[in-house]
Amino acid sequence: MRNLVIAIASSALIFASCQSNDEKAAAIGDAKQATIDSINAVSVAKQQVIDSVNAEKAKHKSHNSQASNGSYSNNSSADNSTAAAPAATTTTKKKGWSHTAKGAVVGAGAGAITGALVNKDHLKGAAIGTVIGAGVGAGTGAIVDHAKKKKEQKANQ
Repeated sequence: MRNLVIAIASSALIFASCQSNDEKAAAIGDAKQATIDSINAVSVAKQQVIDSVNAEKAKHKSHNSQASNGSYSNNSSADNSTAAAPAATTTTKKKGWSHTAKGAVVGAGAGAITGALVNKDHLKGAAIGTVIGAGVGAGTGAIVDHAKKKKEQKANQ
């Protein structure tokens, strides 16, 4: 009887520890997916801003080219079919990620790995490491971006 109680208790203990690891793995997976989703949302918002800026630039460029050619008229006659606006065909080179964004992503990954390895509570360590790593990486990237802008301004002058 005693052996049966010990066997049941040990199997319950093993089952409980396996359950805990599965829950931790699921929580880590959820945290990773949430991070990926937030990065994708930022990328989509960034692309929308870039698209709207490019559209405004194209409008401005089209307006300026019409005004300089003298084809821009403000008459209200019934024969407006001859004044057709030229189509603005601008080819814009797609820019990559900024150094700030790259630094934040790389820092978050490195921080998550380091935090999970260093802390006894791996999930908590990974979360803390992600936040700290992303902050440090974004800060470093911002410094690189700033230096690059200063260098481009010097070259343009």
